[in-house]
Amino acid sequence: MSDDVITGPVRDTLLPYGQQWIDDKDIQAVVDVLRSGFVTQGPAIQQFEAKVAEYVGAKYAVAFTNGTAALHGACFAAGIGQGDEVITTPLTFLASSNCVLYQGGTPVFADIDMHTYNIDADRIAERITEHTRAVIAVDFTGQPAELDKISMLCRDRGLVFIEDAAHSLGADYHGRKVGSWADMTMFSFHPVKHITTGEGGIIATNSEEFYRKLLLFRSHGMTRDPQEMTKNDGPWYYEMQELGYNYRMTDIQAALGNSQMDKLNAFVEKRRTIARAYNEALGELTGIVLPEQLAGAHSSWHLYVIRWLPEYFKADRKTIFEALQSENIGVNVHYIPVYLQPYYQHLGYEEGLCPNAEEYYRTAVTLPLFPKMTDQDVQDVVQAIRKIWARYTRSVSGENPIK
Repeated sequence: MSDDVITGPVRDTLLPYGQQWIDDKDIQAVVDVLRSGFVTQGPAIQQFEAKVAEYVGAKYAVAFTNGTAALHGACFAAGIGQGDEVITTPLTFLASSNCVLYQGGTPVFADIDMHTYNIDADRIAERITEHTRAVIAVDFTGQPAELDKISMLCRDRGLVFIEDAAHSLGADYHGRKVGSWADMTMFSFHPVKHITTGEGGIIATNSEEFYRKLLLFRSHGMTRDPQEMTKNDGPWYYEMQELGYNYRMTDIQAALGNSQMDKLNAFVEKRRTIARAYNEALGELTGIVLPEQLAGAHSSWHLYVIRWLPEYFKADRKTIFEALQSENIGVNVHYIPVYLQPYYQHLGYEEGLCPNAEEYYRTAVTLPLFPKMTDQDVQDVVQAIRKIWARYTRSVSGENPIK
């Protein structure tokens, strides 16, 4: 009988891959709003927008109900419509390309760099056609994409650069915070992200034109600004000028976000500490590929992904994944390449479109990483990885399995 059968799982309770951290100050901030005169469309939203904009170095920020709605707004502001193509990565959550479909545009997928797992700027250049209107780059796992190279490419080709920074609040690139590089940058506040508003998203921009379009879009395409209206019948008057949506964030969400922002730097530093601990503890295991960092990029570590190279193991990724789950380690996989989804297959996208993304997907496992993790939690993850690695590893061409 093997040792792991005798000893049982590493943990008695499940450790999730991500989790929010809500404290008494956060709760009190929400209670204060609930007791105020505004639970929506009040001052907390503007306070939150100003706080985020200042942090990331942008002139404006517009809050939305969630990150998907924010990306939809960005596509609207960029003028994407029927016949327009938008280049993006297949290695992302569905929203990064769905937002293009919402506007009647066509997502065009460019392959990833196998070192950073971000969209490859050279592959973007190859995909540009006369129909290309915008590029949506994703800062996968919290590591910024090649923002300087992509922003220059977009500027030279007259394209709108939208950065999906759902994973990278608090990250910086060549000394500048993520949020000031692209024409529009989206941040997400889902509970597993760096800070949470329950659900929520925001677009940061330095463009007044985009800012005003985003404000219209999130509120039915409606304005009460006398300078924006075609006429004014009186103080009650408003105009619908575009076909917008009700994508407004509530003051309840914004109050939580305001409180969470005060802890953002501490949250990011804890994530970086955990990532360093994983790097140190797992670096010697042959057959496991640890995440690399692009020179000049300073990740905020939303995710920590390792790859299990199949030639080094006696089991496939599914078996390894389930074995880690049996140790009560809440591993995950981020992400299935978007175009492999049935809906996209029905649209005509085919397997083999982005070979790097597909190779990555076959081998990737996401480890738990969130600020509330204790040192013991981190040790449990490391112990479980080493335990499963030892169970399934095999030497290749006489190699020592320990580097």
